[in-house]
Amino acid sequence: MKLHLSSNQKNIHQHIQITGSKSESNRVLLLQALFSSLVTENISNSDDSQVMKKGLQVHQGEVDIHHAGTAMRFLTAFFASQEGREVTLTGSQRMTERPIKILVEALQQLGADISYVKNDGYPPVKIKGKKIIKNQVSLAANVSSQYISALLLVAPTLVNGLELNLEGKITSVPYIKMTLALLNEIGVKTSFEENIITVHSSDEVKEKTLVVESDWSSASYFYSIMALASVGSEVSLSSYKATSLQGDSVLQEIYKQFGVTTVFNKNVVTLKKTKEVAKDTFIKVDLANAPDIAQTIAVTCFGLGLGCELTGLHTLKIKETDRLEALKTELGKLGANISVTDKELFLKPSEEIKENIAIDTYNDHRMAMAFAPLALQVPILINDAEVVSKSYPDFWKDMATLEMKVEEI
Repeated sequence: MKLHLSSNQKNIHQHIQITGSKSESNRVLLLQALFSSLVTENISNSDDSQVMKKGLQVHQGEVDIHHAGTAMRFLTAFFASQEGREVTLTGSQRMTERPIKILVEALQQLGADISYVKNDGYPPVKIKGKKIIKNQVSLAANVSSQYISALLLVAPTLVNGLELNLEGKITSVPYIKMTLALLNEIGVKTSFEENIITVHSSDEVKEKTLVVESDWSSASYFYSIMALASVGSEVSLSSYKATSLQGDSVLQEIYKQFGVTTVFNKNVVTLKKTKEVAKDTFIKVDLANAPDIAQTIAVTCFGLGLGCELTGLHTLKIKETDRLEALKTELGKLGANISVTDKELFLKPSEEIKENIAIDTYNDHRMAMAFAPLALQVPILINDAEVVSKSYPDFWKDMATLEMKVEEI
């Protein structure tokens, strides 16, 4: 599906309801599968959470998680710790190119029975679930936090719990803290001191309802829209918490630089465009703890003609696509002067945005959504626009409520 986006309306006033965080939903779904006493509310309606939910119910045979990287990591640990279950975990072509060796080796250190079906270090993987007795494992601290969270989530059901030693500088700390906070919420004892995380074994947990907060990654696109909108515009989003577990909630601070303020009222957050941004503003942000909003910020800067330097992006090369190279290519098509390394992005200020350029999305939901706000500046085309269903199926419908013209070609 190719969409043509345009907008004559830069004075925006709207309320949007956003479903639960994909990151939080997938953690909660796994915990619910481990502990039947848990009830969940506001689970994400994303493709990723749907395949996670479906995968957790399989006892024997193949589990295809398509493009869902979180599901691949979490389910690898889940099935490895489920005695008597035997599955082959596979996914899309891109998923078979995304490394999983670090997690597999950590689980094997604990005694798990996992083997590679095709290429060493990559999915598909064959998993024979067994009772895991060992409880100590080491892992490089700068790997994807999903590897770490996968181990932590299953840890309460391991006979002796888990002691995880993280070697080196830890990245994506908020996502690790999100996982630990959810474990604490259901009554599991944990500690995180220096580079050692301990999770105690817990046979059962009390009945509890876990309400998933709406997705801050999804909110990022509305921050971008507000940055590009006229002064006085505002959009309110629900349901959000002023003290969030999600790393991407750092958007509140980052977008102050773009003239966007954030106001909370109970479970509703309102984004307001309060001032124009000076053309000589230079945005410099370390996104090691929130790499998923890099695309949004880079496009916002380009849309406003600002320069930026984004660092801490080493995990972006193994996402749905190599996001740094994809950004370089697509922003370049629009006229940007951009360069990237394996962990940084540099954008020079620009005066002009080319119109009616077709943006390729590389099977990556964030590429489609990050570029959509540019429609407030120039007409733009989005190829394979249906990819947004991975995390935000209602995205194009919500764009239309902002009086953006969304036409299928």
